[in-house]
Amino acid sequence: MTAKGLGIFGIGLLLAATAMMHAPGRPATTSITPREHGPMRLHAPDIGGTHSENWAGYAVTGKDFTYANGSWHVPQVDCTKTPDTFSSFWVGLDGFSDATVEQIGTESDCSGTTAKYYAWYQLYPAGQVVLGNFPVSPGNKIGAQVQVNVDGDFIFHIENFTTGQDFTTTQSAPGAKRTSAEWIAEAPSNTKGGIEPLADFGRANYGKDYNASDPDSCIATDSTITNGPIAAYGADVQKIIMFSSTNVVEAVPTALTPDGAAFRVNWKAE
Repeated sequence: MTAKGLGIFGIGLLLAATAMMHAPGRPATTSITPREHGPMRLHAPDIGGTHSENWAGYAVTGKDFTYANGSWHVPQVDCTKTPDTFSSFWVGLDGFSDATVEQIGTESDCSGTTAKYYAWYQLYPAGQVVLGNFPVSPGNKIGAQVQVNVDGDFIFHIENFTTGQDFTTTQSAPGAKRTSAEWIAEAPSNTKGGIEPLADFGRANYGKDYNASDPDSCIATDSTITNGPIAAYGADVQKIIMFSSTNVVEAVPTALTPDGAAFRVNWKAE
């Protein structure tokens, strides 16, 4: 049985127990330059949806979020077309309208024309932690969760359904507001805060309609909704389109599928 078959309380017990058996990963290689996965940066004018300079995908807003679950496949980047570029894919809490983000995901980067793929988690503004013992490859199906336990700590869990590997850790983020949940394709930033050029990832698939191995994906829990799909948040659903600072459309999410739990993000430009 996977963690997601246990429900919101059962998963907390399972992940807390698993966390004791897993230490935070070491950097997979010294050639990986740390990236920052910070809050959403708005792009103005904001007309016809939410426009951002670093995020594309969906967010839902509310109060006292305790859980976000998502799935995606690891996109393959075209490093011949877009050398020295970066892209991140994650699920998390916060960052849509506040200064922290609690997130876990995968990276598809281009170091020159060489592709690099790895997994990570981050409690922004603390730095990214690379999971050195959790290899990922293009096409791998990934499921991940961020959950708040009864002590107010954050449990991060990621599973590679293709390889069968998983990782769990529990971390503290006392300043977290827990006002949003997100499923995001991101242009990460460098350690000086500058947004990196977006790697050509083609298409990123999120949710159960596109990743059948994770039937409960793209759901969240806050003070009023328990394990609800993205669409369950109604007027509080935020569709986010990525623009460059020079008004170039960089990444666009599709509409949600009829069950409200899946979508795709299509790359447009770096």
